[in-house]
Amino acid sequence: MAETRANIAELDPVWARIMREAEDAVANEPLLGGMVHYSILHHPTIERALSYRISLKLANQEMSEQILREICDEAYASEPELSLAARADIVAVYERDPACHRFLQPLLFFKGFQAIQAYRVGHWLWQEGRRDLAYFFQMRCSEVFGIDIHPAARIGRGIMIDHAHSIVIGETAVVGDNVSMLHSVTLGGTGKEEEDRHPKIGDGVLIGAGAKVLGNIKVGNCSRIAAGSVVLTEVPPCKTVAGVPAKIVGEAGCAQPSVSMDQILRGE
Repeated sequence: MAETRANIAELDPVWARIMREAEDAVANEPLLGGMVHYSILHHPTIERALSYRISLKLANQEMSEQILREICDEAYASEPELSLAARADIVAVYERDPACHRFLQPLLFFKGFQAIQAYRVGHWLWQEGRRDLAYFFQMRCSEVFGIDIHPAARIGRGIMIDHAHSIVIGETAVVGDNVSMLHSVTLGGTGKEEEDRHPKIGDGVLIGAGAKVLGNIKVGNCSRIAAGSVVLTEVPPCKTVAGVPAKIVGEAGCAQPSVSMDQILRGE
């Protein structure tokens, strides 16, 4: 067993750390032993654990946990990017969320992380042409997590959604790598147009709580959108915008706003 764990740690340090933390969690709180064993320790890989967790959360009387688990297993087996993105998301949450002290927490407890992973499977289904099943994933994510992400939206790696309640991301939205956003963010359209109608969020962007970014506009890399802002026009890279409607109020203030999570405007 020790040799197996060493091999896992060498090949997959994120999963190895989650397993160590799971063992510690069981030792510290035996009442969670069953949950932690079923969710983490019972599984040989992070992909199997993700499949279990997603299917458990999304199952209902219309779609069984077993069927959903088979769908997720197929997705992870077919597209390695899904689990690579999940690992990057776990690290992002751990590094940016001061309430996250272990890699274990997002997988077990954080609905923002869980919803993003369910979206990723739904997006894979969408790309495979299985549109109705993708819509089922979207519907259940909205019902279970309070997060509505269209399965056609494109979202990069290293995503952190803090608190995560009432997130809406539209069909033609694009979100780059290493983006952080807080609750009640909307990446939406402005009317009934059917073509490309949603925002394009660059890498390293920080989007504050309650911000609305509307229309087919570009938000440049490493920019900041202040909480409660309504963004209707393009945002250049490395700038801070605030207000209704949002206007440029200064520089972003750091190289990676999404990592520093600094939302104070400081007199800009």
